[in-house]
Amino acid sequence: MSSPRKTPADLRSARWFAPDDLRGFGHRSRFMQMGYAPEDWKGKPVVAVINTWSDINPCHAHFKQRVEDIKRGILQAGGLPLELPALSLAEQYVKPTTMLYRNMLAMDVEELLRSHPVDGAVLMGGCDKTTPALLMGATSAGLPCIYVPAGPMLRGNWKGKILGSGSDAWKFWDERRAGNISDQDWFNIETGIARSDGHCMTMGTASTMTAIAEAIGMTLPGASSIPAADANHIRMCAESGRRIVEMIWEDLTPAKIQTRAAFENAIRVAMAMGCSTNAIIHVIAQARRAGVEIGLDDFEAAAHVPVIANVRPSGEQYLMEDFYYAGGLPALMRQMQQHLKLDAVTVNGKSVGENIARAKVYNDDVIRSLDNPVYAAGALAVLKGNLAPDGCVIKPSACAPHLRKHRGPALVFDDYPSMKAAIDRDDLDVTADHVLILRNAGPQGGPGMPEWGMLPIPKKLVKQGVRDMVRISDARMSGTSYGACILHVAPEAYIGGPLALVRTGDIISVDVEARSIMLDVPEAELAARRKAWVPPQPRFERGYGWMFSRHIRQANDGCDFDFLQTSFGAPTGEPAIF
Repeated sequence: MSSPRKTPADLRSARWFAPDDLRGFGHRSRFMQMGYAPEDWKGKPVVAVINTWSDINPCHAHFKQRVEDIKRGILQAGGLPLELPALSLAEQYVKPTTMLYRNMLAMDVEELLRSHPVDGAVLMGGCDKTTPALLMGATSAGLPCIYVPAGPMLRGNWKGKILGSGSDAWKFWDERRAGNISDQDWFNIETGIARSDGHCMTMGTASTMTAIAEAIGMTLPGASSIPAADANHIRMCAESGRRIVEMIWEDLTPAKIQTRAAFENAIRVAMAMGCSTNAIIHVIAQARRAGVEIGLDDFEAAAHVPVIANVRPSGEQYLMEDFYYAGGLPALMRQMQQHLKLDAVTVNGKSVGENIARAKVYNDDVIRSLDNPVYAAGALAVLKGNLAPDGCVIKPSACAPHLRKHRGPALVFDDYPSMKAAIDRDDLDVTADHVLILRNAGPQGGPGMPEWGMLPIPKKLVKQGVRDMVRISDARMSGTSYGACILHVAPEAYIGGPLALVRTGDIISVDVEARSIMLDVPEAELAARRKAWVPPQPRFERGYGWMFSRHIRQANDGCDFDFLQTSFGAPTGEPAIF
């Protein structure tokens, strides 16, 4: 699949800068207006550095400095770096959810690359939706690109205890609701749980997706788990800058890297990592942008891969900093190499097999062997039945074992505000056997499919010592979350999926091993309820939300816009230069 090495005349940027015509004059003169000289661009690859830094994105706070390290590497290799800011999706602050805007960032990236005089790109991301969005957009643009992960933050600390972002927040919040944690303790946890730049250091969605980016072959080997505060991260940034210049000369595009084999590797690595449930939605979307038909069945096909990364929340003790120093992703992939397609190519021009050949595990409790796993089956399971005919997802590696097979009455909430208002009431009619249901929280209903799927345990049960129960929703949940949470129910309730027909008191049966989820209500009764169901009013009447609601796909199809998927129409051509 290799291409002849490009010459300066073959560079895409030369279409803007080389012609001896009036338009070429305009491009060159305006470049020189900014202080550039012909020596800066003539015969050199022009590299877009897509930076998702902002003042309100803590995961990317260090990107203001790291972009200079990337530029240094590009200059060292004989390229010209141009920083192009892109939409910054701050997971903690964007409401109702960053998932509403993942596709907007993907469109931003695709059009930035298509419309500017650039030959390739370095993609800077890390926070949950940023990784898939950047890769989706760059894949559709088709230029050589390399991904630079933000890196996990350092371990949290409170009273000598190691804190993991998200996972320990949920755990200690329940203890506070139960009256076991004081206000001062809670404040001290707030100040100690996130103490450096970088994204969540648990195996949440951020670490999952950067690991997937590496497993697909879109980062330098070992890049995904380097802590943001480690000097190795700076060096990785500069090396990525140097490598993209060579990738441009080699014409090593995403299409040559992101093959079916690459995505199968990514799914199997995700399972071994104890990945976030969000991986399913994002990988499906990424693969279909690359023209690879990946679906829920591909995740089920990888369910035999055991969890060998002992990292919270599937693991009990360790965090991403420990994982990196134990050998990082190359060491994990070496441990599970029998499950991988080792000839898949990566951004450094070498195969997966070559990249992991010398990797070593330095702590075999953090990165386990296949015969000593954290969890013997796959991290994720896809359930189907009359409640979710198009599928739903559970993370059995992070839920109480006794709840993997459960039968109980439903307690239904039609929306998040009503659930939040009721969940702490002492008179709520609920037991630990109930199945909590939140609906109208999917792609259309949320809108944007917020991370509401880890429904809080009712306060009266928390006080009784209950810490897990079955919860079902068409929402997502944070990758740092845990528990018997069944998510991504498709089709969603908002468009008339079976979840819309459930009533409080209906019996629901869940069997993870059998991969089934059933609503035990006669079909005739369900038909009557379906006939009486009234569709909700549209959420948006204008703008991006209007476009979103008309073109968003369901969770089992990756929640991409229909018109952005490869199968929708012919690829967009190169811009005309008049």
